[in-house]
Amino acid sequence: MKTLSLTYDDIHRGDLILVNQSHALHESAAADLAPVAESAPAVLLRRPAAQALARLMDEIDGWRHIAFVSAWRSRREQQEIWDGSLRENGPEFTRTYVALPGHSEHQTGLAIDLGAKREQIDFIRPDFPYTGPCGDFRRGAAGHGFILRYPEGKEGITGIGHEPWHFRYVGTPHAAIIQSRNMALEEYIDYLRQYPYRGEGLGFTADDGRKARISYIEAGPEPVTLQLPEEASWSLSGNNADGFILTEWR
Repeated sequence: MKTLSLTYDDIHRGDLILVNQSHALHESAAADLAPVAESAPAVLLRRPAAQALARLMDEIDGWRHIAFVSAWRSRREQQEIWDGSLRENGPEFTRTYVALPGHSEHQTGLAIDLGAKREQIDFIRPDFPYTGPCGDFRRGAAGHGFILRYPEGKEGITGIGHEPWHFRYVGTPHAAIIQSRNMALEEYIDYLRQYPYRGEGLGFTADDGRKARISYIEAGPEPVTLQLPEEASWSLSGNNADGFILTEWR
């Protein structure tokens, strides 16, 4: 068995961290960055997200028709975008489409803005239609661990306007569950609290027949110790709020 000792600080790390107006990013979350494509060495995501994006784009021949607009950003860059939008677009627009510095998913290295290839691309609101190659990307996204992070109708929950171009890596099987239940990430993180680690957990069966069990582990002032099989397939992520999400494949 493998013994894990999790401290409260560990809730701020992992693919399922929630970053929004109420939950600030801890800078250590954006580690192990890698280019999204060989042709774009300066466009970075966290390595698992970059690898998953590369697989999806290869599958749909995506880079012929889809442009990367923005991926990982430093806090300084996010501040410059926020300040520039305030000057050019005003506070209402900026609050709707630009996250506060320190509260932006782009600072996690898990989010990317994409646009249909055009001569002119709007950096803040790129065109990313629901048809053609962009539609192919949408249909394949969940299978590779990506969700549309700011869906229409969820503005009151996410605090951000509908952004058809902004995709967030959460990994599998979480993306498929979020999509099938029409949830925002905020709703999913809250939903998983119903499935504590010592209970049955949330069950999921993948298209290939593999089964997963997902459970929530509350963090506290004392370290949390887990015993997990050495050879089993599992992953663990903090939620950046109050605990951890354990995914066990069986």
